[in-house]
Amino acid sequence: MQARGQALGLEVHILNAAAESDFAAVFAAAGARNVEALLVAGDPFLIDLREPLLRIAAPYGIPAIYVTRDFVAAGGLMSYGASIGDGYRKAGAYAGQILKGAKPADLPVLQPTRFELVINLKTAKALGIAVPLTLQAQADELIE
Repeated sequence: MQARGQALGLEVHILNAAAESDFAAVFAAAGARNVEALLVAGDPFLIDLREPLLRIAAPYGIPAIYVTRDFVAAGGLMSYGASIGDGYRKAGAYAGQILKGAKPADLPVLQPTRFELVINLKTAKALGIAVPLTLQAQADELIE
């Protein structure tokens, strides 16, 4: 990510949190560095603690994109990532094949093929961001 950021003329900062108690320091560091946007990793730890993370992030007003719609439903700006529902359907199909006698080692590894863009227009408005109509039209879901 840092190499790609440099190629685009952007400065990339990697900010880590190992516990919920780290969130305040991470956002204070982002604010001190004048970070203009965040990409929040799709780590199960962060997904589980999305509500406290969003609560601590809110006063900083930094636009962020997440990998699951759960963040957006809880007040985050936008998410783009693999469709969880599609993944569950594929897992069910795998289970069906195994129950019919297929050996798990013989089944192919599948990559996500369906991705979802979710935008929270209320959050965008609070951040002073005008989401272009063309982007809204491409979204799988708009939260108002």
